[in-house]
Amino acid sequence: MQIQYPSAMVQQIKDRLKGHHLTGFVSGMGPEHPQIALLGEAPGRQEAETGVPFVGSSGKELMKMIGLAGLTRDDVYITSVVRSRPYSVRSVVDKKTGQRVEKHPNRTPTKKEVLAYAQLFDWELQQIQPQILVPLGNTSLQRLLGPRANIGELHGQPRYTVIQEALPDDCGYQMGEHQYWVYPMYHPAAYLYARRLEPTVRKDWQKFGTWLQKLNQR
Repeated sequence: MQIQYPSAMVQQIKDRLKGHHLTGFVSGMGPEHPQIALLGEAPGRQEAETGVPFVGSSGKELMKMIGLAGLTRDDVYITSVVRSRPYSVRSVVDKKTGQRVEKHPNRTPTKKEVLAYAQLFDWELQQIQPQILVPLGNTSLQRLLGPRANIGELHGQPRYTVIQEALPDDCGYQMGEHQYWVYPMYHPAAYLYARRLEPTVRKDWQKFGTWLQKLNQR
């Protein structure tokens, strides 16, 4: 299932972020009422081109990791806290031609961009009603638990808790009332750039599989 968002809400976000370096729009995808929702930060280039979340290099690594927990893509809902691809604009010299060209590499979404998508993100969670939220990296973790939350400290540690929701005026967040299991994990891109993290990430996902089995046996 690929979720259909209210068109007026999507248009409001696009109007609010006019002038920001963002492209595409990638909808969340997965079971209608999943037990688990994986939460990325934003689409990359391949995701923006295909409209499918986590299909690039990070997505391939993520599929390997959820496999360690005994899961497949069909078992989980996948979305992100920002739905459009954030990019930088850089002027560089092409090594082959010597000409100056403009490049548009991926970048981390800003807090303002995350906030602009906050009401849509809240609406999505209300629609799919997952039991377990797996934020992948600091951007999605802090969207749930606030700016002091740090993936380096909290990865692999489940907690049953309320999460942040957008204020009605879109000016910030407040803690909601609904509780979820929140199980923070490193973003797959983190160990693509720092391979020393891979054993830790693999262990976290193996532990997640064990924890999930015990949770489902209660």
